[in-house]
Amino acid sequence: MKRNTWQREAVRAALTSAEGFVSAQGLHSSLHATGSPIGLATVYRALADLAGTGEADSLQSPEGESLYRACSTDLHHHHLICRNCGLTVEIEADAVETWAQAVAAQNGFTQAAHVVDVFGLCASCSALGVEPPDAADAAGLRHAR
Repeated sequence: MKRNTWQREAVRAALTSAEGFVSAQGLHSSLHATGSPIGLATVYRALADLAGTGEADSLQSPEGESLYRACSTDLHHHHLICRNCGLTVEIEADAVETWAQAVAAQNGFTQAAHVVDVFGLCASCSALGVEPPDAADAAGLRHAR
């Protein structure tokens, strides 16, 4: 287990206060705005460690950049993510779990793992008649960057 340094705690606190998913660079900028001297490489390492221990969720933006969010549970889960506002809801998906294990077994795989995130428009954005983002922003994480 990684020891808790002041840098890791600073990253954890900043991630907890961030809304939605955020990039390492975005989190680094917010830390610097509050006067923290923490380096960008340290932020990347701390986020990777937090994701590895289940304390942070991680996904990739359409551009391939890793984005992070403080995780509210350490149990395996999936996300519904609004493509417009970035609202994220943690969900269980028993049917996905069953399907993933069955497909893995049918193909001779064992110890299968998976990541499933579902992108769409939340009820509020849908009610506002928000147009879907363009193809370059297909995952709608523009507010999380």
